Amino acid sequence: MSDARTVIRTADICDDFEFEARVCELQFHDFAAREDFHGEVVTFSTFESNKGIMDLINQGGEGKVLIVDGRGSARRALCGGNIAADAQAAGWAGLIFHGAIRDSHEFTGLDFGVKATHVTAMRPFRGEDAGRANVTLNMGGIEIHQGDYCYADRDCVIILDNPVHE
Repeated sequence: MSDARTVIRTADICDDFEFEARVCELQFHDFAAREDFHGEVVTFSTFESNKGIMDLINQGGEGKVLIVDGRGSARRALCGGNIAADAQAAGWAGLIFHGAIRDSHEFTGLDFGVKATHVTAMRPFRGEDAGRANVTLNMGGIEIHQGDYCYADRDCVIILDNPVHE
C-alpha cells in the first residue's frame, strides 16, 4: 500500500470549473509542510481572539478545512504552534486564517496545511468574545459557507459548493 497522495491543483480546477470556482483574492502564506490540501469547509469568525477556536478544533475535523476570518488583523495571533499541532492530531486537512499566526517556526514540521495572511508575536486577546462558528464568511471577495468545499495550494484558495475531484 502506498502512502502517496494525489495533489490537486487549483489552476486545474479553475480550468475545468471556471464558473463554479470562487477564487479568494487574499494572498496567503504557507507555514506547515503541505502547501496543498483540500476538504469540507468549517467556518469561524472572530477578531483578535482565538477563544472558541480550540474547542472547535478539538471536536475533530477529519479531512476538513477550518477557515477563520479574523478580519485581516495583524496585531494579535489567532493560532500558535500548539494549536496547530492539536489540529493536525485531530485530523484536520488544513487551517486558513484571514489574520495572524505566531510561533511560525513551530509549524514547519507539521504534515498538514496552514495558511495565514499575517505573522505576529502578540498573543490573542484574552477577552470574553468566543467568536462565532458555522457562519457565512465574506472574505477575499467571495462568500464562504459552512459545508462548502475548499481546495488550496501555493497559487490560491478556491471554494466550490461541492467537491469536484475524483
